Amino acid sequence: MELWNQLFGDWVGILSFLVIAFIIGMFGFFLVMFIGKSGEKPKE
Repeated sequence: MELWNQLFGDWVGILSFLVIAFIIGMFGFFLVMFIGKSGEKPKE
C-alpha cells in the first residue's frame, strides 16, 4: 500500500498513470479499427 501512496501521492505519478492509460486506450481503439477494416471487402 505504501507503493501506491508513493506513486499517486504526487501529480507526476498521477500524470504518468494517465499517459499510460491513454496509450493503452489508443492501442485498443486502433486494434478494433484495424480488425474492423481488415474484414471489409475492398472498394472498387
